[in-house]
Amino acid sequence: MAEMPRKPVTVEEIAHAFEEEVAPVDLSMHAAEDWVTMVAFWGMSVCVILQFFTRYVLNNSLAWTEEIAINCLIVTVFMGSAMCVRLSRHIRVDFIYRVVPAPVGRWLALAVDLVTIGFYGYATWLFWRYVAIVGSERMVTVNLPRGIVFYSVLAAFALMFLRAIQVFVGDIRRGGPRLDGDDILVKEA
Repeated sequence: MAEMPRKPVTVEEIAHAFEEEVAPVDLSMHAAEDWVTMVAFWGMSVCVILQFFTRYVLNNSLAWTEEIAINCLIVTVFMGSAMCVRLSRHIRVDFIYRVVPAPVGRWLALAVDLVTIGFYGYATWLFWRYVAIVGSERMVTVNLPRGIVFYSVLAAFALMFLRAIQVFVGDIRRGGPRLDGDDILVKEA
């Protein structure tokens, strides 16, 4: 097989290949729960890496890293759930909205939104009662109140409740839910 002749690439051409125009970064689409989730996730990651390093490299693990990592995971999950409510990214069956007539799909979406609001409101109230009972307990390995974690979960449930109301209002204004994947509304076929 004959080799194709290639034009030699100069160092200047390689250097200029990395001189792309960088677009400005837009962080306006992120809300408070996004940043809390990111901080909790990185806190958990640091604890897990520290646990791995102290256990397997130093052969003398730090006991507190596991408990802190677990608590960071709890915060990450619930705050991430509030983020998913805001973005309408929780699991749902969009297929139903595509096969039923558009007016039925719109009413069904509004009914689902109302049930979701009711669930998050009830969960917030239940967790408020739970925190009132156990919020002053201390962590096992670190002398910190577990209320830090419990109140962040309560805040996440309250955010889910408020974000679900926000999604409901948006669905009313748009005339139906946005469907995942293609961001279209339930429309007349």
